[in-house]
Amino acid sequence: MNRVALSVSRGIARVADAALGPYQTAVVRIGFAATWLLFLLREFPHRQEMYGPDGPWSWDLARQLIADNHAFTILMWSGSQVWFESVYALAVLSSALFLVGWRTRAMSVLFMVGVLSLQNRSVFIGDGGDNVIHLMAIYLVFTRCGQVWSLDERRERRARAVRARGERPRPDRAGPVLWGVLGLALALATGGGRLGAGWLAVYWGLWGVQGLWWCVVRRAPHGEPRILLDVVANLVHNAALLVIMAEACLIYSTAGWYKIQGSRWQDGTAVYYPLHLDSFSPWPALSDLLSSQGTLVLLVTYGTVAAQVAFPFTLFNRRVKNVLLACMMTEHAVIAVVLGLPFFSLAMIAADAVFLPTSFLCRLGGWASRARGRLAAGRVARALPRPRPHRPATEEPTEAAQAGSSA
Repeated sequence: MNRVALSVSRGIARVADAALGPYQTAVVRIGFAATWLLFLLREFPHRQEMYGPDGPWSWDLARQLIADNHAFTILMWSGSQVWFESVYALAVLSSALFLVGWRTRAMSVLFMVGVLSLQNRSVFIGDGGDNVIHLMAIYLVFTRCGQVWSLDERRERRARAVRARGERPRPDRAGPVLWGVLGLALALATGGGRLGAGWLAVYWGLWGVQGLWWCVVRRAPHGEPRILLDVVANLVHNAALLVIMAEACLIYSTAGWYKIQGSRWQDGTAVYYPLHLDSFSPWPALSDLLSSQGTLVLLVTYGTVAAQVAFPFTLFNRRVKNVLLACMMTEHAVIAVVLGLPFFSLAMIAADAVFLPTSFLCRLGGWASRARGRLAAGRVARALPRPRPHRPATEEPTEAAQAGSSA
C-alpha cells in the first residue's frame, strides 16, 4: 500500500511541478500556426468567394445557419466589407505572431478567434484538416506552448540574464498595453450584446486570469501566489496536452476502423480510385504511374488501414511508435504531393508531432540554431567592407638618379 501511495504522490508531483512536453507543444503550435497562415495567404485572392459577405454562401444564409447551430464567429457581427477585411487581417497577423511565439497566451486566444470565425462562417468549405485545426486551436489556448522556441522564451531568458548581473530588467510595457486593448474590445463586444453567456465567461475568464498572472509576477515573483498559479497552469497544460494526444489517437483509430468496413479497403483497391479523380490529380502522369502498380496499391491500401488501427496501441512501445510515426508522416507528405492536399497533410503532420521524442526535437532545434547562426554570420560578413589590396607607393626619382639617367 505504501508503494502505491508513493507512486501516486510522485505522479501528482510530476504533473503539478512542471508543464510536460514543452518541445512537443511548441512544435504543435508552430505547425498549426504555419499551416493556417499558409492557407490564409494562399487563399487571399479567393477570400471573397470563400468567406466574404457577398460570396456564394452569403452573409444572410450564414446568419440563418448560425442562428440554429449557435457557432461562434465574429464575422457575423457586421456584413460590411471593411469588417470582413479587418477580421481576415487579424487572422493572418495573429497566426504569424503565434507562430513566432510573441505574447503567446494572448495570441493563442486571437488565433482561436480567427480560426473559428472564418471556418464557422462557411461550414461547407474545408476538409478533415480544417476540422483538426479547428479543434487544436481550442486546445492550444490551455497549453503553455511558448516555453521554448518562442520570442517569449527569449525575452524571459534575457531578463534572467539581466537579473543574474544584479541589474533590474526593463519593465514590460507591451503586455499591459495589449491586455488593455483586448479588454476594451471585449467590453465593447459585451456592451453590444455580441457574445453569448458561455463565450462571455470564457473570454472574460481568460482576460482576468492573464491580468491576475501579470500582477502576481510583478508584485510577488517568488511568493506563494506565484507558486499556486504555476501549479494550476501546469495542471491545465498537462490536461490539454493529454487531450491533444487522445484526439490524435481518436482520429486515427476511428478512420482505420471505418476503413475496415469498406469493401474497397477490404479488397485492397481503395487507393486506386482517388488517383483517377480530377480533383485529386494535380500530377496526372504521376497518378497514372502509381495506379498502374497493382502490388504497390495493394500494399499501401492495407498498410494504411493497419497503421491507423495499430497506432494508438504502439504508444506503449517507444521504438515501434517512432517507426510507425515516421511512416505516417511520410504517408501524409506523399498525400500532399500526389493528391494535392498540402494543408490537410500539414495539419495531420502537426498533430503527429505531439508524439515526437524529445531527444529528436532537441537535435532538430540545435540544427536550426546552427543554421541560423551560419546565415547570420554570412550576412554580417557580406555587410562588412572588403579590405582594399595593398599597393606599394611609387617612389619619386632622386636628383642623382635623374642626372645619371640624363648622362
